[in-house]
Amino acid sequence: MTASDRTFQTAKRERIIQEMADDLDEELEMELDDTRLDELLDETDTPGPTVDRKLYFRELLRLQGELVKLQDWVQSERKKVVVLFEGRDSAGKGGVIKRITQRLNPRICRVAALPAPSERERTQWYFQRYVSHLPAGGEIVLFDRSWYNRAGVERVMGFCSEEEYQEFFQTVPEFERMLIRSGIILVKYWFSITDDEQQFRFTMRIKDPLKQWKLSPMDVEARSRWEAYTKAKETMLEHTHLPGSPWWIVDAVDKKRARLNCIAHLLNQIPYQEVARAPVMLPPRVRHPDYQRGPVPPEMYVPEKY
Repeated sequence: MTASDRTFQTAKRERIIQEMADDLDEELEMELDDTRLDELLDETDTPGPTVDRKLYFRELLRLQGELVKLQDWVQSERKKVVVLFEGRDSAGKGGVIKRITQRLNPRICRVAALPAPSERERTQWYFQRYVSHLPAGGEIVLFDRSWYNRAGVERVMGFCSEEEYQEFFQTVPEFERMLIRSGIILVKYWFSITDDEQQFRFTMRIKDPLKQWKLSPMDVEARSRWEAYTKAKETMLEHTHLPGSPWWIVDAVDKKRARLNCIAHLLNQIPYQEVARAPVMLPPRVRHPDYQRGPVPPEMYVPEKY
């Protein structure tokens, strides 16, 4: 190998390393954000030990690699997967969803986070607006809150009548059985945190200008109704922990452990297999001697401030 070849190989290797490092930046930025939030509070106790940082990243990347295999299997076998994420405000549902979707194809795995129902939707069959977000073959849908809003926030905040509340419990078992009979793989998670932990996370949001948008008036009101939400959760689990669609409780006080545990458990609920991929071969670059690339006006470029 000539010196020129060695220089080329070294440059190529450095470029690959840089590309891999860039690929990790998003997760590192989210992790630094968590650390920054913890440091905002000086009146709270020092948080307990969490999972080792190196172990956390190693396991997260391994699990995300398995999620890619799951995605390929779902697409190849035309499977339909629905995962529900429920829990109190600030319980960490969004953090897990971010880590699940981070390296997946958004055309295959998408998030359904529905806003409050419109006036028209309030007159529809309750489950109707959720049905439109269900997956077709080869798709995964993650519901960041779901039809269980009726058993939680709508019940506690008085947004539904007693008749509507009881009808929900009568209907939801058959509704979920229908989904499963249609071929949908349904997994339901409840993220559980303590009273003190929610207080801590809400305080972080209040103090951090980058997170204040997460604290809605509904969240503030929910904080004062902790016991009412607890009773509503207990009733919901009692009525809807079904043989074909059971609830799985995620201990979410420790965010890192909750993310790893939830993703690992989700992977174990679905009998996916690694799909053999045909090797990808790039075709040769076609060059036309008569083609001349036109100039780009300098004013069209974004100013390089960094």
